[in-house]
Amino acid sequence: MSSADSPIIESSGSNRPRGIAGRIQSTLISNTVTEAQWQGHIAGCLQHQFHAAMVPPSWVKRTAEALRNSRICVASFIDFPLGTMTSAGKGQEAKILVAHGVQEIDLMPNVGFLLSGMEKQYFEDVKGVVEAANGIPIKIMLELPLLDSQQRERAVKLSIDAGVAYLKNASSGAVGVAQPSDMRFLRRLAPAHIRIKASGGIKHADQVRALLEAGADLIGTSAATQIMLEASGKAASSGSEGAGGSY
Repeated sequence: MSSADSPIIESSGSNRPRGIAGRIQSTLISNTVTEAQWQGHIAGCLQHQFHAAMVPPSWVKRTAEALRNSRICVASFIDFPLGTMTSAGKGQEAKILVAHGVQEIDLMPNVGFLLSGMEKQYFEDVKGVVEAANGIPIKIMLELPLLDSQQRERAVKLSIDAGVAYLKNASSGAVGVAQPSDMRFLRRLAPAHIRIKASGGIKHADQVRALLEAGADLIGTSAATQIMLEASGKAASSGSEGAGGSY
């Protein structure tokens, strides 16, 4: 499935469980992912019809096979959590993921380049992946909590100029919990064709609703199934998470 064939993101009804599911990228990220956990992750994505199954690169090929006849996107990531691979390495990884059937890629840029004022290197690091992905949407993890106000604006501009499809406030809850103010900031700076993904410590349905209302197009969370149960009134707001931690 090409990016043009990606599952439709519902623009309304975010307060209904079905509408919420269509905006969630259910995330399974860990260095100890087992086959049983992966199977459970895929089953949950199919049950709730999430927008995407986010899996580690080593699981992309099997995920693409498992979801071939569904409308669920296969998503993965490059260079999370550090962003310190060589730019050439990131580009090569993008090509491999595309060959394995990935439909969206979340990219960790080299934040150290930006903090050092090395904007050319930051831009080229991102652009190289965009070009290598050959049309597959790239979602950049901006790590906004690590940047000052000027760096935030420069990160957004450089990323858009490099060709990303999505701006993402942060990579995980370890960096910062996604806030509605982050979504409004990104939506204010981004042109209409650029979409916004919220990520980081999103554990409850009310968080999802607030982030969508503030301008997020997608929600990345490892607590997707719990959120759906909560939204349906079938579970208490326990904030339990899967193997992916607080992504």
